Amino acid sequence: MTGGGRAVRWTGGLVLLLATGLPTARPPDRPRGSPLGTAASLTIGRLHYDGGGDWYTGPSKLMNLLGAIRQRTRLAVDERERVVTLTSPGLWDVPYLYMTGHGNVRFADDEVTILRRYLEQGGFLHADDDYGMDKSFRREIARVFPDHPLVEVPLTHPVYHVPYEFPKGIPKIHEHDGLPAQGFGIFLGDRLVVYYSYQTDLGDGWEDPEVHHDTPELHEAALRMGVNLFTYAVSSTR
Repeated sequence: MTGGGRAVRWTGGLVLLLATGLPTARPPDRPRGSPLGTAASLTIGRLHYDGGGDWYTGPSKLMNLLGAIRQRTRLAVDERERVVTLTSPGLWDVPYLYMTGHGNVRFADDEVTILRRYLEQGGFLHADDDYGMDKSFRREIARVFPDHPLVEVPLTHPVYHVPYEFPKGIPKIHEHDGLPAQGFGIFLGDRLVVYYSYQTDLGDGWEDPEVHHDTPELHEAALRMGVNLFTYAVSSTR
C-alpha cells in the first residue's frame, strides 16, 4: 500500500468550533468514489515507526488529549487513538499524526515518499520529542522535505492563539537540559504541516497526573496546547 493517488479523509466530522468562531473544517478532496462515513469520528493516529525508538510511550497521553478535545470543542472525536504505520491504509483516515519517543527513528524509502504525500494532501504531523529522538527525527524529516527546512513557528501563528492563548509560545512541561521550549515547523505555502515540539515534553503533560506528578497548572497548559494543535490540524486546508 503506497497511498498513491489518495487524499487524507476526515470521515464524519465536518464539525467544529462554533464556540471559537473558527470556520467549519473542510476535508481535502477524497478519491473519486470513496465513501464518506456518517457515524465515524475523528481521532489521532499514533505513528508506529521503525528504528528502535519507543513509539508507544505514554499510554494515557492521547486518550486524555482526545477527552479534552471532546469536552472543550464541538469536534466529534473518538475516545481512543488509532495506531498506524506509514504503509497502512488507516493513515489516510487520520488528520493528526502523532509521533513520540526517546530513541531512534528510521523511515524506509517508501515511507519517506508516503509521509510527504500524506502531508501534501492535507495531513498534519506532530512530532513530540520525549527527550532522545531529536537527532534522528531531524535527520528523517529532512529526507521527507529536503526542500523545506524546519523553522521556528512564529508566535503570531494560530497554533498559539486558537482557542487558547499562548503569547510566549509552547509551554515548557519538563526541564531536562533547562533549555527553553521551542516549536519548530515545516510550512507548505501558508499551511503548517509539521509541528515539532522540542525541549518541552508536551505529551508527558497530557498523561495522567500521577505518572509524572505534574502540577495541575502544567497538566492544563499541556492539554490546552494540544487542543490548539488538533484544532489547527483539522481546520486548516490545503
